[in-house]
Amino acid sequence: MKTEYIPLLLLIGFVAVNAAGMLAVSHLVSPQRPTKLKASPYESGMPPLGDTRERFSVKFYLVAMLFIIFDIETVFMIPWAVAFRQLGLFGLIEMLIFVVVLLVGYVYAWKRGALDWN
Repeated sequence: MKTEYIPLLLLIGFVAVNAAGMLAVSHLVSPQRPTKLKASPYESGMPPLGDTRERFSVKFYLVAMLFIIFDIETVFMIPWAVAFRQLGLFGLIEMLIFVVVLLVGYVYAWKRGALDWN
């Protein structure tokens, strides 16, 4: 086994033991008084209304798609900006294609009304 991996393995072991210890201590120390009210479903402090299998609006999925678009954009643009000088013209063209693909997704979500909060 390479000695470079020993600190990483120690860190992973420490995190696992720490997580298990916190769960065990919170389970042992916390008060356990089950009641009918505590066992009932909780929905923002109100009794549950309607069926739990209702369909979500398409707007929910469009907002999720926008989040993914901007998240992916950030994840790929920061390393590209750091290595911009080494990539040269090829890197610029590659990023322009990437931005155009993201722009198509953004325009699609915009046309579908994902940015209208009325």
